[in-house]
Amino acid sequence: MSGRGRVLLVDDDADLLAAASDWLQVSGFEVTAVADPHRVAGRIDETDPDVVVTDIRMPGRDGMALLSDITAGRPDLPVVLMTGHGDVALAVSAMRQGAEDFIEKPYDADHLVSVLDRAVGKRRMGREIARLKRLVAAGDSGGIIGDSSAMRLMRDRIATLAAIDIDVLIIGETGTGKELVARALHDGSPRRAGPFVAVNCAAIPESIFESEVFGHARGAFTGAQAERKGKFEYADGGTIFLDEIESMPAGLQAKILRVLQERQIERLGDNVPRRVDIRVVTAAKTDLGEAIAGGGFRQDLFYRLAGTEIRIPPLRHRKDDIPLLFTHFARMAAQRHGRPDPEIGAAIQTTICAGDWPGNVRELKARAERFALGLDELAGMPASSGGTAGSSLPDRLAAFEIAEIRAAMDACDGRCAMAAERLGIPRRTLNEKLSRFGLRGAVAKD
Repeated sequence: MSGRGRVLLVDDDADLLAAASDWLQVSGFEVTAVADPHRVAGRIDETDPDVVVTDIRMPGRDGMALLSDITAGRPDLPVVLMTGHGDVALAVSAMRQGAEDFIEKPYDADHLVSVLDRAVGKRRMGREIARLKRLVAAGDSGGIIGDSSAMRLMRDRIATLAAIDIDVLIIGETGTGKELVARALHDGSPRRAGPFVAVNCAAIPESIFESEVFGHARGAFTGAQAERKGKFEYADGGTIFLDEIESMPAGLQAKILRVLQERQIERLGDNVPRRVDIRVVTAAKTDLGEAIAGGGFRQDLFYRLAGTEIRIPPLRHRKDDIPLLFTHFARMAAQRHGRPDPEIGAAIQTTICAGDWPGNVRELKARAERFALGLDELAGMPASSGGTAGSSLPDRLAAFEIAEIRAAMDACDGRCAMAAERLGIPRRTLNEKLSRFGLRGAVAKD
């Protein structure tokens, strides 16, 4: 993929073709020039352009015929038409037939570049959306969206552990999707036909925690007029997910440990042990070492939980997934509310990739949904992330650097040495910037 985009330029006027090609190449585009309109189809197959720019009035085969062929065979490939005749009716007809834009000769060179930037951005976003659809349709992602190397590795680990009937501890910051990972483990396991029961350990008051989790016998306490199953019994034959395990009351941790070891529970007020056939998946926001050191978490319980771990990378460490996620959430919100799919161009992608997103995927999803409904124009960075892209010089410079580094790495197929040479900076400097901007996971082949 070239940095600014691949352009297939069609014009029977050799002088104009050469001049336009030179200008676009100087502007950062990769240009394939074609003087014979009959050769266009073959060159499209060879070069896979991001946009086709064609003159309308050409001998033998005009631009309208090319437009018709391209929209029929490659409806996702944008076509920009040029004419020196100022034919308004022809322009209207071309737009109705699917032309991306219409430029009148003699054209302004900067305006042409602007039109091509929009077209390339639309084409690349279309490809991202198609890739997203393939990931979701494949059914092996468990709904976990992301194509960065970190997410591919995590999905592989989930697939491996799902088939093994062992307990798993998930470590991930707030909003990274720990329950989604737990559900993927359940859905990919032999227990998929059984129940999936989620328990938020931080949301249940300590006074009723034992009754909620283990159940109670009739008359176990005032108001217990009938016996009641707890969460563990409801999960029998399936998976129980204990989220925010670090918030579990200290007095109950010993009982949870026994359940993990013995696979049996006793209801509150009852002395009858009950066997439960369950898989236990737990999750914590951070490593439990600090909680153990502070006396808030049992070390033996930690050892029982931590035999197998899945660590979810925060969004700031997989920034290449941000445009994909943002587009997915925005499109889903638009569909729910009967809105047209929002256009998410290069400027918006740069803005969202510059944020830290401390709320991770949950925060990004909320922002994308507001954007899809027209409630957020993304003029600056999310307030919760502390970013101010577009308002302060350092943030604007950072956004510019990110965009240029991404373009160079794309153009060089992820090879750091070549990208550093292209950017005119030492390789060590590029490596430092890749780490600082959270771009390391998606690049660096050498």
